Amino acid sequence: MGGGNLSMESDFILMGLFSHSQPHLLLFSLVAATLTMGLLGNTVLLFLIHTDSRLHTPMYFLLSQLSLLDIGFPLVTIPKMAANYLQGERSISFGGCAAQMFSLMLMGVSEGVLLSLMSYDRYVAVCHPLHYPVLMRRQVCLLMVGTSWCSGVLVASIQTSIILHFPYCASRTVDHFFCELPALLKLTCADTSAYELALSVSGVLILLLPLSLIATSYGHVLGAVLQMRSAEARHKAFTTCSSHVTVVGLFYGAAVFTYMVPGTYHSPRQDNVVSLFYSLVTPTLNPLIYSLRNREVRAALVKGLGRAGFRSKR
Repeated sequence: MGGGNLSMESDFILMGLFSHSQPHLLLFSLVAATLTMGLLGNTVLLFLIHTDSRLHTPMYFLLSQLSLLDIGFPLVTIPKMAANYLQGERSISFGGCAAQMFSLMLMGVSEGVLLSLMSYDRYVAVCHPLHYPVLMRRQVCLLMVGTSWCSGVLVASIQTSIILHFPYCASRTVDHFFCELPALLKLTCADTSAYELALSVSGVLILLLPLSLIATSYGHVLGAVLQMRSAEARHKAFTTCSSHVTVVGLFYGAAVFTYMVPGTYHSPRQDNVVSLFYSLVTPTLNPLIYSLRNREVRAALVKGLGRAGFRSKR
């Protein structure tokens, strides 16, 4: 790096989301409440999947990995933002910024791949139910999970190492409430056109390939469901699949806006809102979507609450 560049020992300045005005204080309280609800919901879902034998199936094993990712997403961004807000600070160290970017990309890519593989699980369950125990045996499930996590580690390692080796000499102020790649890219004083092109190509591969698998899987699922004669079977298939489709829509909608829509078409304020949505709101909604619309999860929750009530009486 040149003499005027930002050294690796320097801090970045995060603009944050809120000021100390009364309306922003209420919004901050809402964010804190949403974080608590999301962590509680995903933790309860993980506990139910682990303890209830009826949920020891490939679908719920994959769902447990989704809950792990949804616990990690807000923990990477919201506590640091909250600490800076409460302490009246805005700084984040170079290492902390790198850790945030790496963790978010790891979890984001892993979740995208996992959601596409979960759609394959639903395809097999609906279109090939007799072969489901073989096609979705434990080794296959472990391979799916390993693929999603390894994809996240690989992409995060490459992207983080590249973006942090650019010279930062114009400003240390990140117009965001956490270190996200598009926001940090705006601070570089080098020609990043080649990297941005490569980033767009990788974004197409990382986002559109999983989306293509999801669309193909659910195209076959829809065809199979429409041919079912039993209304109960159709309802069960639609209920299970619609939960997953809802989660896919929430996640990929925000990801496509952030990483595939050119930066000139959205403002920093819009980026903040979308980032808050996929890093906090979506992880909070996911367990509610799966639990409220899934009979097995509701039954496991009632059973767990019954046991807790029985023990408290004793």
